[in-house]
Amino acid sequence: MAGADPAGRVSKRGGRTPEKSPGAAKLTAVPTSSVDATRRTEILKTANTVIATTGLRSSLQQIADAAGILAGSLYHHFESKEAILVELIRLYHADLDRIGEVTLERLDQPDERSVTDRITDLGREVARCAVEHRAALQMSFYEGPSNDPELMELTARQPKKIQEAMLQALRAGRWSGDIRSDVDLPTLADRLCQSMLHVGLDVIRHNADTDRLATLKCRIALEGLAAEPPSDSDLDRSNAFAVAEDVIKSWVDAEDDTDLKAAHVRAVARAEFGRRGYEMTTIRDIASAAGLGTGTVYRVIGSKDELLMSIMLEFGHKVGGAWADIVRSDSTAIEKLDALSWLNINALDQFPDEFRIQLAWLRHTPPDSANPTWSFTKRIRQMKALLSDGIRDGEIHIEGAGADMLTRCIIGEQWIPENILAEIGTRNALVLARDTVLRGVAVRPS
Repeated sequence: MAGADPAGRVSKRGGRTPEKSPGAAKLTAVPTSSVDATRRTEILKTANTVIATTGLRSSLQQIADAAGILAGSLYHHFESKEAILVELIRLYHADLDRIGEVTLERLDQPDERSVTDRITDLGREVARCAVEHRAALQMSFYEGPSNDPELMELTARQPKKIQEAMLQALRAGRWSGDIRSDVDLPTLADRLCQSMLHVGLDVIRHNADTDRLATLKCRIALEGLAAEPPSDSDLDRSNAFAVAEDVIKSWVDAEDDTDLKAAHVRAVARAEFGRRGYEMTTIRDIASAAGLGTGTVYRVIGSKDELLMSIMLEFGHKVGGAWADIVRSDSTAIEKLDALSWLNINALDQFPDEFRIQLAWLRHTPPDSANPTWSFTKRIRQMKALLSDGIRDGEIHIEGAGADMLTRCIIGEQWIPENILAEIGTRNALVLARDTVLRGVAVRPS
């Protein structure tokens, strides 16, 4: 998602790129003169807000209107929209690197705080950065919002500094006996960092305070939701897990391929939507990737919205219906949460493009208006009831978390990051989900 580019070189768009953000995670521009520096900073802050709110297709005119200047005046500071996006994501990378570097320095110094407190402090810092740089966070989910090589390279960068800092904090916890010895620490560090970055998603954070949500996410990962940590063998034998297994086995490709051209267009569109994001993909892009004319794609499929609908309806039926079956099963709340994690892991494994398309909707509140197959409000309602039952029955131990915040947090935590799933496979991803959601990775008191 992020990582800093070598600093101080001259950008091909004019102006110098910053070496690093020296203070708190705030959007700042490189000064050319005091007046220009102030105006550039204001434009960048405005662009960040506009793009985070309305999406990556926001125009320069929208940004200029929000900044209270003429579009022509914008070109005095940035020669193109891509130049603004590059600057935004560079600042995001620089702030993430700064957080990682400061944390690594602190880890080498005497500290009376517990390891879990230090991990939580780092989590809060990363979450604040994600919220501050929401536009750049959106860009990091895809290959790049344009074909600009520099922008594509920046959006593909990984947040290595914060991952290194998190890994060292976890290693310190293992040395002190606070972190379990059977958990793979590099994978866990990646998982925790991505979890904190996802606090920047409006639909997950919603109205929650950033620090409170980040603290809750860290508590869940460290302590686990389950009052009594369940074993893998017990969870594998649950009725809810059996329901999930049956649903997953039923996921065969039942798409009607009698119209081979339409099936080809849908397959290409899935990949393009997943790679570029729905907003930034045009019918022209799909036609080019499919080796067809734009007019042919319109005749075969219709509009881009109709094409999206045809792709996502089947995905929604397969995954959405299974949620209700699992929730209705004769199982405990912890067993149902586990089965839902297994369902999500396999959905991501088998339908990665559809998952990435769905992720785009998680930037919006409410996401239901744009997504005919994923009723987020229904998922919120189901999960809230499930967690409430678990707390009432004493299966789930969590204190000081509002019901809505806890619900949105758990829905977000049940999705294993795609790169981790690709690296460790579905079964190990399930064990990771159990460790970071149900059991906790910290050593529990005897």
